[in-house]
This record gives sequence, C-alpha cells and structure tokens, in this order.
Amino acid sequence: MTRCGQPPPAATADWSRMLHAALGYAHRGLPVFPCQHPVPVHGQLDRLGCSCGNRGCSRPGKHPLTRHGLHDATTDSQVIRGWWRRWPDASIAVSTGVAFDVLDLDSPAGVEAIRKLVAGHGLSLSGPVVRTGSGGWHYLLAPIGEGNRVGLLEGVDWRGMGGYVIAPPSRHISATRYRWVRGLDDTALPATPQPLRDLLARPGPARHPAPVRPVAVGDGYGRAALAAELDLFGQAPVGQRNYWLNRRVFRCYQLAADGLLDPDQVTARFSDTAHAIGLGEPETRRTLASARRAGLANPRTMRADTPTGRSRSRGTRGDQPPERCDGRSR
Repeated sequence: MTRCGQPPPAATADWSRMLHAALGYAHRGLPVFPCQHPVPVHGQLDRLGCSCGNRGCSRPGKHPLTRHGLHDATTDSQVIRGWWRRWPDASIAVSTGVAFDVLDLDSPAGVEAIRKLVAGHGLSLSGPVVRTGSGGWHYLLAPIGEGNRVGLLEGVDWRGMGGYVIAPPSRHISATRYRWVRGLDDTALPATPQPLRDLLARPGPARHPAPVRPVAVGDGYGRAALAAELDLFGQAPVGQRNYWLNRRVFRCYQLAADGLLDPDQVTARFSDTAHAIGLGEPETRRTLASARRAGLANPRTMRADTPTGRSRSRGTRGDQPPERCDGRSR
C-alpha cells in the first residue's frame, strides 16, 4: 500500500522526472495537461500499447487523460502535481498557439518538403527543436495566431491555436523518448518565415460544418453558459489572453451550432470583452474567426431527456480540440 496521492515505489523515479518536466514547462508559461502513455502489453516489455487499454487505439500515448483534454491545460503547479501523482507515467502535452507554434515534420516526405522550402527561399529554422519519439521533428516558432493545419505540405502539419504536441521526456509507443535537440533556453523563438505564412494563408481543405440550428428563444442554458464563459475569459492572465479567448469562445460557438446561442451575439460579446481587457483588434478578429469556424463545425449536441431538453452534453466530440475530432497530436 502507498499513501494516498503518492505514486507506487516502482514509478517514483519516472514520476519525478515527468513531474519536474511538466512543472518546468508551466514555469515558462506553457499550459500543460496529461495524456495516455505507452505500457507493456500482457507484461511483455518488448511490446507496448496505450494505457487506455484499447488494443486498436489510433493514437497510443497521445490522447488526453483529463475529461476536457486541451481545455484543461494549465500552468497551476498544484493542479499539475495532482495530475502526475494520479498518473505518474503520463505523457506531457503542451498547448500550442500560446507561447509557440509548431512545424510538425512526421515523415521523410515532410523533411524533404521543408528542405526544399528552406533551400528555395534561403531560410533558416534556427529555433528550439524536438526529436519526436517516432523520429520526426518539431520546430518551434513564435506564435502567429493561426489555427492548426493538417497537410500544410506533404508530411508537414502546423500546430497553432487549438492544438497541442507531446513534449519531452514523454515516451513514444516505439519506446523512444521525445528529446530536445535545441532546448527552450538554448535559443530564441524565431519568427515564422514569410513562405510558411503564405502557405498558412491559403485556404485549407474544404470543410462541411453542420448547419446551425435556429436559436431556441428563451433558452436559459445558452445564456447562462455564455455569461459564465465571458466571466472566465475576463479573468484571463496577462500573456495568455488570446489563448483564453480561443478556449472560451470555442465552447460558445459549439452551443451556437446546436441552436442555443446566436453566433453573431457570441462574436459581439467576446469582441467587446477582449477589447476591454486589452487585446488588439487584429488579434481578436483572427481568433474569433478561427474559433467560430471550428466551433460551428463541432456542435455540442445536447440531450433531449433533461429538464430543459438541452442541459447536458451527449459527448459527440465534447470539448476536444476541433482540428480533428480526436484532437490528434504527434
């Protein structure tokens, strides 16, 4: 038996390492949250599966352990300590779009595509770099306010607002750990090169959002939810206000997609609050536009058997990041 809240003796060393790393990211202002991690399959150390227990898991060691995943990300050291006491071996996920964006190269094709881009434009990607557990690369860049983009180039994804990446020293399903090649303290975050900005400015793959239902007139749940999210956004700490705007307004747009709120009203109310707490007009406009597209495409469908008919989520996608239905990260 172990004391309540303490990890078992066999996990103490790794727990200390993972907790120390998670706290280090939080100390730098990077919101973190715990994800599933690789575990031996049937006690065979040479075979690893996901700690979720699903043999067919499509994202082993990469999907959230907390109920709301990315939306639970925090820099609160007490919360972080509690998570890693509960899940000593949890992978560390770091929110992107807050302090940095990530250029994610996940295959040899991705490496070649970026080499051509760099060579063709005389660019240099000289900032912090992570070697991923799968053998890919994460290049960290100063955030530019864009959302996620899958397939920016062949084998290349962009992790921005509303995304996350698994961070060192988390383990990959291959048993290899993520590691820093150039650390956060070794070099400054470079600006995103203009050729990459140009690629991000191009329209992404066509989306087919669910049609917005007519607003349920007099629905108190939607109004109460909007007021609560606006209040939380108003308390956003300095340096994280844009992240909090995306986080809170996305949930309201999800409700708008289910007919509980007017999306134009959501935009207007959050825009007013953003300006009141000091966010600039261009930054606010980009964030609201991105969150609106994502939220309306991922409605929080409500149960019809509750007292108001619309008071609990059925969990079709919950509060998971909108880029993919599973909030995939590499």
